Amino acid sequence: MGGKKRAGRDLRAAIGVGVSLGAVILVSLFFYKPVFLGVIVVAVVVGLWELTSRLTERKEIRAPLVPLAVGGAAMVIAGYVRGPEGAWIAMALTSLAVLVWRMTESPHEYLRDVTAAVFAAFYVPFLATFVALMLAAEDGPWRVLTFLLLTVVSDTGAYAVGWRFGTHKLAPSISPGKTREGLGGAIAFAMAAGALCMQFLIEDGSWWQGLLLGLVVAVSATLGDLGESMIKRDLGIKDMGTLLPGHGGIMDRLDSLLPTAPVVWLLFVIFVGNG
Repeated sequence: MGGKKRAGRDLRAAIGVGVSLGAVILVSLFFYKPVFLGVIVVAVVVGLWELTSRLTERKEIRAPLVPLAVGGAAMVIAGYVRGPEGAWIAMALTSLAVLVWRMTESPHEYLRDVTAAVFAAFYVPFLATFVALMLAAEDGPWRVLTFLLLTVVSDTGAYAVGWRFGTHKLAPSISPGKTREGLGGAIAFAMAAGALCMQFLIEDGSWWQGLLLGLVVAVSATLGDLGESMIKRDLGIKDMGTLLPGHGGIMDRLDSLLPTAPVVWLLFVIFVGNG
């Protein structure tokens, strides 16, 4: 977000993949809620596969994928069906399953492996569960659409303003392409989009709530992007995967979305209730 880091990517492929993903999301989101829930589950499982694969390749960390994938899917579904309590219970059971599953192998580096696995369970499926919590509301599709739009608009604003005006580095040791000007663009674009979305898409929402929502999304999305950049720098890789031409892997698209989901869910609950 907010730099020139993507200049070298295949722009045509990136646009094509982006439009295709957007179409899948919109059709599933407004067609039938459980279908979109399935999209979340697939994204979570693929994201876990990418993350655990890179941990094994670069650090020889063996985070067990099977209990993570099964538990991650259960976490998302439990959150949708039973709310936050269901998500927390599924998270606890997934962590326990990881501890037991890893016991079937050598005790060498046991603590390192299970620690990484519990981190992966929190980072990918647990944070993604907040999208399912938004979806569960009566106006869930509109809440999820607002969440996605604001995150994408924030990323776009950061890129556009950072590319044109960016001169002051935001966090050069983590992501050299990001600039303070780009962050300002992210905030401005997201606040404007937030005001429109809350006023016209969310029942009982107000424009001023959207301004605050947009500000928080821009900050959390930027931090999320920086967080994954930190992980990738530690692993010595550019992308988490190659599944999406022009974009990298699924995790490279979820970096801004995952940490933003719980923040947006909480603000929706505060502003307009659980629905």
